Formats: sequence, structure tokens, C-alpha cells
Amino acid sequence: MAAHDSPSSAPRHADEEYGMPCAEALLAGALALMTGHAQACCAGQRDLMARKVADNLQLLARHPSLSAEFRSMLVQLQRRWSEQDRGAEGLVRLPPQALWHKAPEGLQ
Repeated sequence: MAAHDSPSSAPRHADEEYGMPCAEALLAGALALMTGHAQACCAGQRDLMARKVADNLQLLARHPSLSAEFRSMLVQLQRRWSEQDRGAEGLVRLPPQALWHKAPEGLQ
């Protein structure tokens, strides 16, 4: 068996996993969804991502390990994303803008 064929040199799924505290994982997910929302070309995808962003922000706003000030800010953000999801009146909708940098195809 060649060195590159050995089981120890093959990439393992566990090598690609990251251990994060719950609040950080929720925040990372929300930020990734926000990036996807900004780049989505399909209104249906944008709506689904906005709904999931609002859900993540709501969970974060209730997280006991975050400061009261941070949770308060998250509540305000969650309301804005919920309004966007519902298409609330008075919400300013900006036209899509060209991005300077495209998001990577996959996360490292």
C-alpha cells in the first residue's frame, strides 16, 4: 500500500468538524445566512434565509451566556429580520448591489 493510500493519510470527516460554543455556532450560522441573503438572486431563497436569520437571532437573544446588552441588540435585529420576512410596510428595500468579492464556494 502506498503512503497516500494509507487510512491515516485519508481526510477524515472529523478533521473538518469544529467545536464551538452554542452561541458562537448560532452567530456563525446567522452571519453565513446573512451573506447568502445578500447574494441570493431568487426571492424565494432570500425569504427562506431571512426567516432562518430571524430564528437564529431569536435563539441568540435568549441565550444565557450573552450579556443583557448584547441580547437586547439581538432582539432589535431579530425584529428587523422578522419585518423583512413579512415584507412589513415602511421597510426600506435596497436594490441588489454588485459585490466587490464573491463568497467562497465552500467553507474551509
